[in-house]
Amino acid sequence: MKTITTATLLLLAAWQWTPVAVSQTPAAVAESTQTEMQTPQETGPVVDIVTTAGTIKVRLFDDTPLHRDNFLKLVSEGYYDGVLFHRVISDFMIQAGDPDSKNAAPGARLGAGDPGYTVEAEIDYPRHYHKRGALAAARTGDQFNPERRSSGSQFYIVTGRPVTPERLDAMAGNQTQQMMQNYFRGLCKQHEAEIEELRKAADKEGLERLRQQMIAETEANVKPIELSEQMKADYSAVGGTPSLDAQYTVFGQVLEGMDVVEKIEKAATDGNDRPLEDIRIISTKVEE
Repeated sequence: MKTITTATLLLLAAWQWTPVAVSQTPAAVAESTQTEMQTPQETGPVVDIVTTAGTIKVRLFDDTPLHRDNFLKLVSEGYYDGVLFHRVISDFMIQAGDPDSKNAAPGARLGAGDPGYTVEAEIDYPRHYHKRGALAAARTGDQFNPERRSSGSQFYIVTGRPVTPERLDAMAGNQTQQMMQNYFRGLCKQHEAEIEELRKAADKEGLERLRQQMIAETEANVKPIELSEQMKADYSAVGGTPSLDAQYTVFGQVLEGMDVVEKIEKAATDGNDRPLEDIRIISTKVEE
C-alpha cells in the first residue's frame, strides 16, 4: 500500500508543517496497538482562540504535557496574535500557527514557518484520535522526520466527515498490515549483512529460515489494531479524519465554537488552500 499518491506531494509534505490530506497508514510502534482503549482524558487548561470569524474554545489535554505546556507558553507570549489560518480544506481540517503569515502578502505561499524548534511526539493512539474537533500538531513528513516530532507552533483542528464502522474496520486492517510491513522491513535492515552473506553463498535454505524467523518475530510484536465502540461511534456520528491517526500528536479538543471552525473550513481558497480573504487569530487567552 502506498502512503501517498505522487512524488510531488511527498516533496511538498516534506518541507511544510502539514498533515497530508490523503489516505495514509500509521507506522506507529507495535506497543501502541496494545494500549488499553480509554476515552481521552478531559482534564486540562482551556484556551480561547479569538479569530476574525469568532471564538473557538479548546481544552488542552494534561496527558500530553509537552504539547500542553508549549501551547500555553506561546499563548502567554502572544505568539499566535495576528497569525492566519493559512491552510483550510473543507471536510478535512483548518490550520494555523505559521509566524510568517502575520504580514504575508496576498497569495503568498505559507506553511514553512516555526519558532525554531520542534516538540517531541506524544502520539497516544488509540487513546487520542482524530475525531471532529480534535486539536493536533502539524509536522513535517516521515522521510525527514521519522520520530514524528511536532512543529513548535503550527496546529490544526479536525473537521472531517462521518466514517462508517465497516470502513473503519477496513482501515484498521490496512493499518495493521502496513505496520507489519514496516516492522519486517526494519528487521531486514538489522539483518542486512547476514542476508547479503546468505545470498552470496546461494544459501536458499538459510535465507528461508531467516525469513520465517523474521515473520514469526513480526507477528509476535505487531498486534492487530482494535477499535473501541466509542471510537466507531464518534467517527460514524460526528466524523473526523481517521487516516491521520497514530501519525500526529492530538493534544486537545474543541469545547465550543465548532460553528466557527465550520465557517473557516468553508472559506474560498486559492490553489495552496489559503483563504482568499484572510482569516486571522486576533488573540489567545487561558481561561481562569
